Amino acid sequence: MPIAARGHRIRHRTRVGEEDASRLQLGEGNCYLVPFFPEKKAYKMAFLEFTNATCLSVSEAKIILEAVLSQRQKELGDEIVMTDVMRKTKDYLNIFARFKTQESVHAAERVLRGDPDLHSFETAQLGTLCCEEAEEARTLVPSLADKKSDEALQTLLDELSNLRRFQN
Repeated sequence: MPIAARGHRIRHRTRVGEEDASRLQLGEGNCYLVPFFPEKKAYKMAFLEFTNATCLSVSEAKIILEAVLSQRQKELGDEIVMTDVMRKTKDYLNIFARFKTQESVHAAERVLRGDPDLHSFETAQLGTLCCEEAEEARTLVPSLADKKSDEALQTLLDELSNLRRFQN
């Protein structure tokens, strides 16, 4: 077992359960066991808090990060220091967010989350990818294959496309 530098944790990648996004088996996925919590119960409890978490699109993550940074700016004034990871994350979100304004993000979220047939993972993927054609969406998000007709899926994608086109 490798020895970690002082103050650093060693993380071991452990496969727990089967994942298959095409069947929405997001499973327990790849998890990390940290030597500070080697007991399985402690590991399970730490992981289970994310079991029912809602998936976010890149645009939603961008809005949340902006809100957090804005709040920190108000609390700390000019003292806010962004780490390299935070700066790179912010840059990534700014580049790849399909919906740039808070209003357009909320509108897209209403369109996607308003469809009871879609899983949270699927709504996040559709909101991030913004596919133009139903066939493309089914290829990139295989779990959509038997959920919606081509016409219904295309209508949903057209709504998202219109929101992107007319955002401020």
